[in-house]
Amino acid sequence: MKRLTAKEEEIMGWFWRKGAMFVKELLANYEEPRPHFNTLSTIVRGLEEKGFLAHKAFGNSYQYYPVISEKEYSGGTLRNVIAKYFNNSYLGMVSTLIQEEDVSVDELRKLIDEVERANQRNT
Repeated sequence: MKRLTAKEEEIMGWFWRKGAMFVKELLANYEEPRPHFNTLSTIVRGLEEKGFLAHKAFGNSYQYYPVISEKEYSGGTLRNVIAKYFNNSYLGMVSTLIQEEDVSVDELRKLIDEVERANQRNT
């Protein structure tokens, strides 16, 4: 999955929260000073080219809607981080988080219990 810039993630956030919108409706979500309509339109078309949005035509206007959920994107982003910084090792990532965030043994036990319960529900 392609990575998004901070501005693209912000715009996708609007689509994930609000659903299908015209660029004019997207613009209305911003406070002053609002970005220029053409700037937003260019970014939205780029998101469509990247496969994050699609559109329905209404005359000369396009209503855009997300085709990738926020959960799908965040999961892909997490996988990219793990691949890039932890050599595809989930254990390495968890180990680093535990060491840097000073996670207690009790917190680790709770996490293990939650994972085991989730696995039992899925089997």
